[in-house]
Amino acid sequence: MEVPLERDANCKQEPGAFKPLIDRNSCEGKAECVKVCPYDVFVVEVLPKTQRAGLSLKGKLKGLAHGWRQALTPNAEACHACGLCVAACPEKAITLTLV
Repeated sequence: MEVPLERDANCKQEPGAFKPLIDRNSCEGKAECVKVCPYDVFVVEVLPKTQRAGLSLKGKLKGLAHGWRQALTPNAEACHACGLCVAACPEKAITLTLV
């Protein structure tokens, strides 16, 4: 995938030093993170049932309302910690954490 220069300029970390952490009780699967990530870290899919058990009431209600669609990070090791996903998330459900 070719990365636009204006996006790549913000991504100063080596891949794998940070990873995105998604607050499962807040994510509504709107896919803004998918749209802005230049490294294809995110996908929006149905949250597996195994990850639903620990949700709060708020998280379960949001899950039901949005068809359990949430952002997942199958390519988290490609994260360059540019923060575009954090800024784009309307629910503020993404933080970057050191690996």
